[in-house]
Amino acid sequence: KSDERRSHGALCMCTANNMQEGVARVLHGGARLGLRTRIHCTVKSTFSETRLVPALNDLLIANPSPAAVSRYRMGWLEPIDLRSSGEPRHSIYGTTIRFGGVPYEVKNSLNVWSSGMWVSTATGSTAAMAAAGGEVMDLNSKDLQYLIREHMIENDDSGITRAMDNGMLTEGQKMHLRWNSQKGRVFIDGSHLTHNLELGDEILIDNGAPPLKLFMRDDVY
Repeated sequence: KSDERRSHGALCMCTANNMQEGVARVLHGGARLGLRTRIHCTVKSTFSETRLVPALNDLLIANPSPAAVSRYRMGWLEPIDLRSSGEPRHSIYGTTIRFGGVPYEVKNSLNVWSSGMWVSTATGSTAAMAAAGGEVMDLNSKDLQYLIREHMIENDDSGITRAMDNGMLTEGQKMHLRWNSQKGRVFIDGSHLTHNLELGDEILIDNGAPPLKLFMRDDVY
């Protein structure tokens, strides 16, 4: 059930002790098939746009060095229709933001100096997210949760900035990050799969990845 070097095996339907019974239930229709939300993440660099492997548990977006500050601008994307009439819209970056050819504008953006950011699914909310102070979510939730790590906040008299430290991305919402450090890295479900970031890279995060189908244990709902 568990590989102590890489995984606790919390999603395994069977153990070595009941494998024969479990396989028989799957083959003969007695097992319960469930869906788990996964994280979709796209990284846009100067000359490329990379869609990362869907994450079942969490993403950690941070400087490769744990002692270094991670600087980025965080906001939410809303699609815009450039063909519509009216006054032109101007991005905070001086140009329209596009992912997959779709134009967006950034809303409610915030400059962040921190130790990085966690983004988790409901499945991953019981692990690193909970240990970092996040909320344990209902396993059937399709929302994503984000948590800014060790956020450096100055002159936040209204408390608005601190209130944005930890929150949810509901279905249809798209989070946007612009990486403002020289180096960065996206860690996908742990340290084994990563993607490097450079200054100016843009990141889109939502719950649009295909959900994972898996056979569930009887005690998991």
